[in-house]
Amino acid sequence: MIKSRICGILGIKYPIFQGGMAWVADASLAAAVSNAGGLGLISSVNAGTEAVRAEVRKCKELTDKPFGVNIMLQAPNAAEIAQMVIDEGVKILTTGAGSPAQYMPAWQEAGIKVIPVVASVALALKMQAIGATAVVAEGAESGGHVGELHTMALLPQVVDALDIPVIGAGGICDARQAAAAFILGADAIQVGTRFLAAEECTAHQNYKDKILKATDISTIVTGKTLGHPVRSLKTPFSKTFAKMEADPSVKPEEILSFGTGALRKAVKEGDPNGSYMAGEVAGMVRKIEPAKDIVEDLILGAERILRGTDRYFE
Repeated sequence: MIKSRICGILGIKYPIFQGGMAWVADASLAAAVSNAGGLGLISSVNAGTEAVRAEVRKCKELTDKPFGVNIMLQAPNAAEIAQMVIDEGVKILTTGAGSPAQYMPAWQEAGIKVIPVVASVALALKMQAIGATAVVAEGAESGGHVGELHTMALLPQVVDALDIPVIGAGGICDARQAAAAFILGADAIQVGTRFLAAEECTAHQNYKDKILKATDISTIVTGKTLGHPVRSLKTPFSKTFAKMEADPSVKPEEILSFGTGALRKAVKEGDPNGSYMAGEVAGMVRKIEPAKDIVEDLILGAERILRGTDRYFE
C-alpha cells in the first residue's frame, strides 16, 4: 500500500486530500473522504463563521478520523475563522490566498498542523521558514484560483527545494495522474474536481451535470487582468465575464460586482448564471460515485501502476 510520511504526520490511511472547495467542501463530503482513509477538508468560505463552526461540529459527529479546515486568508472573516478553529479543536488546516504568518504562533501553540497552498518555489520556501507542516503545490490546471506554473513543472521544483512534505495538486483525476504526482516526488495528492461528482457532495445537481458533460476544452481562466485568475467551466457567466474583462471601457469595479456571489449561486442554486469552478480534468469525470470509491480508485490504482513500471524494462 502506498504510504508516505504525511500519513504518519496526520494520522491518515491514504495520502490523499480532498480539496477545500469554497461553498462545496462541507461536513458531508469531508467526513466521507476521511472515513475512506483520506483527509477531508471543510471550506471556510461559507455563510459566515458560525456556519463553518456548525460544519466542523457536524463533521465530528460523522467521523472519528482526522479532517481539516481550509482557510482563505483574504476573506473578511479570516481572523474570526482563525480563532474559531482553535476554539473547536481543529488540528489540521490548509490555507490559501495569502500568508498565514500572523496566525502561526497561535495555531502552533494549539497544536494545529498548517499546510499552505503554494503556486511557486519562493512562496513554498517562505511557508517552510514560518513553520508549515507541509505545503500543497497546486498547478494551474486546477479549478478555482490558479497561479502561473503547471503541475508538471511546479511540483518537482517545490519538492527539490523543501525538506517538509509536498502535496501535489492540479490536474489529478485518475490513478495515472496520481501515480505521476508520486513519481514527481509528492508525499500525497490533493483532488478537487473529481470529488464534485461524489455522492456525498452536496453541490446542486446542475453543477454535477455540468461536470459530467464537460470535455477537455470546457474550462476557461478569467480574472487575470484583475489579479485574481480563476478557472471555471465555460458558461454564459464566464463568457460574459471574459468579454467584460477584455473591454477597456468596463471598469474593474463593475466586473467584480458582476462576479460577486456567482460561485454560491452555482453551488447552492444551480443558477446558469453562476460560476462553475472546475479543473482542466473535468472532462475525465464520468460518473457520480461514493467518495470511498474515488479515494480507493486513485490510491490503489496508483499503487498498481507504480508496481507495474518494471514493464518498461527488458
